[in-house]
Amino acid sequence: MLEQEKYLTPRQIVEELDKYIIGQNDAKKNVAIALRNRWRRMNVSHEIQKEIMPNNILMIGTTGVGKTEIARRLANIAKAPFVKVEASKFTEVGYVGRDVESMVRDLAEQAVSMVKEQKQKEVKEKVAQTVEDIILDALIPPLKTTGVVVKEGEYESPDHELNEKTRERFREKLKNGELEDRKIDITVENPAPNVGISGGAIDEVSMMNIQEMISGMMPKKSKKRKVSIAEARKLLIEEESTKLIDMDEVKEEAIFKTENTGIIFIDEIDKVAVGSASKGGPDVSREGVQRDLLPIVEGSAVNTKYGIIHTEHILFIAAGAFHMAKPSDLIPELQGRFPIRVELDSLSKEDFFRILKAPKNALSKQYVALLASEDVELTFNEDALEEIAEVAYHINSEVENIGARRLHTVMSHLLNELLFEVPDKIGPNAKIVVTKDMVNERLSGLVQNRDLSQYIL
Repeated sequence: MLEQEKYLTPRQIVEELDKYIIGQNDAKKNVAIALRNRWRRMNVSHEIQKEIMPNNILMIGTTGVGKTEIARRLANIAKAPFVKVEASKFTEVGYVGRDVESMVRDLAEQAVSMVKEQKQKEVKEKVAQTVEDIILDALIPPLKTTGVVVKEGEYESPDHELNEKTRERFREKLKNGELEDRKIDITVENPAPNVGISGGAIDEVSMMNIQEMISGMMPKKSKKRKVSIAEARKLLIEEESTKLIDMDEVKEEAIFKTENTGIIFIDEIDKVAVGSASKGGPDVSREGVQRDLLPIVEGSAVNTKYGIIHTEHILFIAAGAFHMAKPSDLIPELQGRFPIRVELDSLSKEDFFRILKAPKNALSKQYVALLASEDVELTFNEDALEEIAEVAYHINSEVENIGARRLHTVMSHLLNELLFEVPDKIGPNAKIVVTKDMVNERLSGLVQNRDLSQYIL
């Protein structure tokens, strides 16, 4: 059973998405319901639990309107394994290229990393103490207790007492971070080398399993390295954590997370629709990719190096612009596996303004943070942000509409000269205010020469 407090209500999920994504309320509502339904399924009676399938979602909208960001933020909220793939990168089985099952293997890898990271946090305190002792031994090796036996026990020599006092002083320095740059010698295990397999054709999973088996049979070698204490700590934490973590338990939990909470985002699904093929162009693989996708989305068993993954309860979110094709150009069986269709709105000038100002990760806030790292205070006037939004919207309407990504072009053009001059000409404690006049002055050339890019090879 999944704990209720870890899963937000649909309304709370939308509120979280609102912190990062402007507009697109219909899409947010649908993904929020899909996410909450996963918790609901895990809390129904076991008899019907396996019968409740996720309602996969097809997002339709031009580039840069927030399709990928919605899916990515959704996975962050759910703390779920998430992978983004592009349908156009896959090829039909039998052709050279990636097969569609690789997306499930990538999802399993992501889940293993997540579970392993969580396990490392659980043993963090114990590992930190062990690593501190190893580093301390490298700095001040402990003396073996020597002395003479007397009536009531063993007498410790003054040398031993002095050594212990010195070690405690250095332990305090380590805890205070005073010795991070000092070099020490440590012994770490060398990772097992990748083993090449020659011979006939062999599938990807079998290759990985054979390589892992052979690598496991090879004796592990240790290597002495001279590194800074900061670097030594990273290496030793990784090594000592691995010793304390039960990898069989990690794999078991990762498979559960993959099958029950995993999210696969398939972008550019319109590129494999048959209607998107150019006349006379090679169309042999597009429908084949769709037919290969079908059993994965419907529910099948995929072999991975961590075990078999059943895909029927993985949530699939597909997205595409559908400029050259229509959703109905997908094969009917695949259409049926994406029952929820959401059309995302094109972005208005007002949306651009809110994107610049409102989200937690707003572009204006990113530039403020970048310059703050140089002790330069950057601020944007309200009318300056409105003008930037106006310019971005105007260029999108005149040239190709790339949605919110246009703001990156505009902001970069506006601030690049400033970023170049800091800190050489514009030193610390400087205060810079971006005004509407500055925007007009610096972006006028961008607006006038918006078609120049088509002449550049």
